[in-house]
Amino acid sequence: MHKFSKITGFAVCLVLAAFCLVPPVPAQNTGGVKGKVRNMRGETIGGATITARRDAKDIRSTKSNEKGEFVLNGLETGVYSIVFDAKGYSAGVKFGVEVKQNKTIDLGERLILQVDRGSQVVVQGSVFFNDGTSATAAEVKIEKVNADGSVKKLGTIMTNMYGEFTFRQPDGAAKFRMTAKYKDATATKELEVTSAAIYRLAISLPVSRQEKDK
Repeated sequence: MHKFSKITGFAVCLVLAAFCLVPPVPAQNTGGVKGKVRNMRGETIGGATITARRDAKDIRSTKSNEKGEFVLNGLETGVYSIVFDAKGYSAGVKFGVEVKQNKTIDLGERLILQVDRGSQVVVQGSVFFNDGTSATAAEVKIEKVNADGSVKKLGTIMTNMYGEFTFRQPDGAAKFRMTAKYKDATATKELEVTSAAIYRLAISLPVSRQEKDK
C-alpha cells in the first residue's frame, strides 16, 4: 500500500505540473462595426473599402458587398475613425466610433459618399441672347454623339437665373451636343471632351432679350 501511494502521489504531481505549464487562454477583448455605404442618390456602393484607423494607423479593413453592406470585426476595444473609400467617390470619415467588447456597433444604412469631381466630366455652360444678356429659364437639351453619327439623348435641363447650366458624365472621351431653346429661338453647340475635367462653353441665341420679351 505504501508503494502504491508513492506512485500515485508522483503521478498527481506530474498532472499538476503539466496543468501549470498550459498558457492561459486570453479573454475575448474585441468588437466590430457594421453598416451600409450609399451615394448621394441613395444607391448602394459595392466594393467600397472600410478601414478602422486609430492613432493615425490603419488597423483593419474590409470591403462592402454588392448591397453596400459590410461587417468589420476583430477590433480591440477603443475609439476609432472609420474611413470609407470607393473608386469615383471622395473618401468619407466617421470619427469617434467606440468599439466595445463582444459587440458589433451598427453605423446605420446611410453612410454617404459624394462623387469625386476629379473622376467625372463636368460641363459648365452659359446661354446668352445676342445682346449679351443672360437667358434665364432657357431649355437645354443634352445629347451624346456616337462615333457612328447616331445620337443619344441624355436629358434636358433649365438654365438658372444667370443663364447657367451644369451636367456631369463619367470619365472618358466623348462628344456632346447641346441645344438651347428660349420660346421659339434655338441655338446648338457641340463639345468634345477627352478625359475627366471641367469644360466650359457658351451658347448664343440669335435674338436679343428685348425681342423675345415683347
